[in-house]
Amino acid sequence: MKNLVTSAFLFISLLSFAQNQHKETGEVFIKLLLQEKNYEKAYAFFDESVKSKISSALLKTTEQQLENQLGKFNNIIEINNENSTYFYYADFEKMKLDIKITLNEANKIMGFFFSPHREFNKKNLLGSDLNIKSDNITLKGTILIPEKNNLKKLVIFVHGSGPQDRDETIYENKPFKDIAESLYQKGIASYRFDKKTLTNPESFNDKSTIDDEVTNDIVNIITYFKENDQYAAYEIILLGHSLGANLMPRIAGKSAQISKLILLAGNARPLEKLIAEQYDYLYKQNPSPELQEAAKKIKEQITVLTSKSFNVNTPKEELPFNLSGYYWKSVLDYNPLKEVKNVKIPMLILQGERDYQVTMEDFELWKSTLKNNKKASFISYPTLNHLFMNGENASEPKEYMIKGNVDEKVINDIYNFIEKN
Repeated sequence: MKNLVTSAFLFISLLSFAQNQHKETGEVFIKLLLQEKNYEKAYAFFDESVKSKISSALLKTTEQQLENQLGKFNNIIEINNENSTYFYYADFEKMKLDIKITLNEANKIMGFFFSPHREFNKKNLLGSDLNIKSDNITLKGTILIPEKNNLKKLVIFVHGSGPQDRDETIYENKPFKDIAESLYQKGIASYRFDKKTLTNPESFNDKSTIDDEVTNDIVNIITYFKENDQYAAYEIILLGHSLGANLMPRIAGKSAQISKLILLAGNARPLEKLIAEQYDYLYKQNPSPELQEAAKKIKEQITVLTSKSFNVNTPKEELPFNLSGYYWKSVLDYNPLKEVKNVKIPMLILQGERDYQVTMEDFELWKSTLKNNKKASFISYPTLNHLFMNGENASEPKEYMIKGNVDEKVINDIYNFIEKN
């Protein structure tokens, strides 16, 4: 549920995209804003259509908030681009991330925001590239097949919400990569891929649903492996995190070729309820007028979403995260606790007890719903957060900025569940 952290915490999007221009413009803009702190000159770099929505004062506030959260800006490590959008991989005192800048033909800035670092021309140090066709989109991924002690078990990773890469990169952390490569060393194969909302955002439109975002692609990936002679003998295990875990019962209901399910921090309660709780939690941890206003707005949108007047044609501007009525209807229509009762295969449900995004309340709901299911097992970890990484005290978004790894006990518990016949 990285998009919840994004909207509640740090990223300030100023507009969308335009066409290609020179990377030097972005470099000068970053220097003016983050090093020289010349907000008026930096403001002049924006297109007139964007200037009407921001101000030099907003730039100043943004820069000051960033420095408080990330520390001082040091330098740009590398620059990549995709069409008219440039990715300036920036080193701050406390972490590294991408500064994304989009320019139009007049060399004016149309979009400016911050995001986790994206690797370009990614080369697999472990494993190899495998692209799989899902409907009319090619999903780009990494396949890991153990060379020794191959147990003929294949884990397919299912991301949380938002446009995520194959490693489920969140700032400097890559939980899917951690798990996949550790399992590889233990003789377990895996496939992880870049979500099409990342690689092909145009494929996600105002009529898209949770099935369009996640379910259909996973079913197509399963079919690919079971129909391919090279992989047909492998058991298929699904490992979902956050939204991916929430959707495990739904996916299992659409494919009879799955042998086991692993749910990491899957919400059992309605998403809109979790959203409101997260904003309240974040405000309690770090009160600010900006977060208070954001919480007020999101709750107004949730009120619209849960009202009797809500329908697929409700303007998306009135709904949480600017997602369409079609998408939200698909979320509201799905009840994971109802559908999980129909799952007959083994399930492992894991939860970090310090997780504030998906909490122990959700974990207990899974447990109570499945209390008579002898094929369901449950483990929670007192010191782990939403990424299943260690920490102390109350978890906060800034914790995700610290480089860590998925706890070894979690990986061992996953392995033991997969390996067991």
